[in-house]
Amino acid sequence: MCARNFTPKFSRNFTRSCRVPARSICQPYLIRMSRYLVQKSGPLDGEVHISGAKNSALKLMAACLLAEGTHTLRNVPDIADVTLMSGVLEAIGLSITRKQEDHTTTLVIERGPDVQPEAPYELVEKMRASTAVLGPLLATVGEARVAMPGGDDFGARPIDMHLAGLEALGASFELSHGDIFGTTDGLVGAEIALDYPSVGATENLLMAAVLASGSTTIINAAREPEIADLASFLNRMGATVVGAGTSRIDIVGVPELRAVEHTVVPDRLEVGTFLAALGIAGGELTLHNTRPDHLEMLVDRLGAMGLRISPEGDSLWAMSRSRPRATDVATLPYPGLATDFLPLLVAVLCFADGTSYATENVFAGRFGYVGEFARMGAGIRVEDHHLVIDGVESLSGAPVRAPDIRAGAALVVAGLGAEGITEVRDGYHIDRGYERLEEKLRAIGAPVERVDD
Repeated sequence: MCARNFTPKFSRNFTRSCRVPARSICQPYLIRMSRYLVQKSGPLDGEVHISGAKNSALKLMAACLLAEGTHTLRNVPDIADVTLMSGVLEAIGLSITRKQEDHTTTLVIERGPDVQPEAPYELVEKMRASTAVLGPLLATVGEARVAMPGGDDFGARPIDMHLAGLEALGASFELSHGDIFGTTDGLVGAEIALDYPSVGATENLLMAAVLASGSTTIINAAREPEIADLASFLNRMGATVVGAGTSRIDIVGVPELRAVEHTVVPDRLEVGTFLAALGIAGGELTLHNTRPDHLEMLVDRLGAMGLRISPEGDSLWAMSRSRPRATDVATLPYPGLATDFLPLLVAVLCFADGTSYATENVFAGRFGYVGEFARMGAGIRVEDHHLVIDGVESLSGAPVRAPDIRAGAALVVAGLGAEGITEVRDGYHIDRGYERLEEKLRAIGAPVERVDD
């Protein structure tokens, strides 16, 4: 089946009464406002411990729905999105305990025999990744009710492929009043060809298929490292998944899974953020807890800008001693350059010696940050899905707004090369994806302060 152009089926009503938690229950998980104050920085120097990957941790948390018992997830980032996903899972009926261990956070997630198959709107509207509970709930409970997702606004990002793929496995859906209602009498393996290698669709189908009857093949699957990390977790739980990290994933369904322990892969996007800061401010850094094999395209593009980067085991050494060189960058699905890296690289290219071109091939609506860079004096303009960037030696500090997680971080690092004070408002976006970003930057010499509003 080609997972495209989903048309909901109305052959069956969603009969279970799903309790929506009161707002008072959701309140502890709601995002708090913040802003970042940034001043021009001298050369950076020191070491940074990279946190676990947000985009992996959230899906691993959802996967804990697949087996009763006590799961332990290590190297989980202490970020707002993990708090939000914790709220989603606790509303469903799981128990989550957070422990601090050295540089990292460990989550102990207990899944009992009873779950409430509903994700509350108050939390789902804040985070797109919450749709990841659809597949696990259908696989284990046979029902799911999830509000249409929120999160970062990158233009149209329909979840048609999620729903069409799950429908191919035997689920039925009804869309009503902003909610997705899903039911199934039992998932059955199928061959599913995705029109586009969607990360979210691949993850949802993977988590549903591991408990489906028979075999499932996902063709044109997403190849991101976070997919491979999820598959590793599922295999440790007793699943049979082959090919994760390639464009074809084969899954043989099993009757049940077991609770296990797992360590989340390092966050390659946080690595990109500190390398971008280095490219703007200059200096020398060592980044610990990295996976250099996940960063090849990023290192290539930063190398073209003049940064020197070398892997040292599970660490990266990097140095920048001069103004960045102009170069061209373009996003593509992994193993191409991730779309999340683009605003960070654009921040570096704003200071480059010459004219650069940046092309966004993944999300059509992801240039919302261009106006914010322009407010700081960047020579940048949009031409269709391309950016033309005329580099300048310095920007000017200004009040700007973070439109999403990575663009917010890009504005922070851009402030390291701006005269005066840069105030990045709507910092809650940054808090969703970064663990103590301001503390880590200050530790290497960057004058950054985070203020709660």
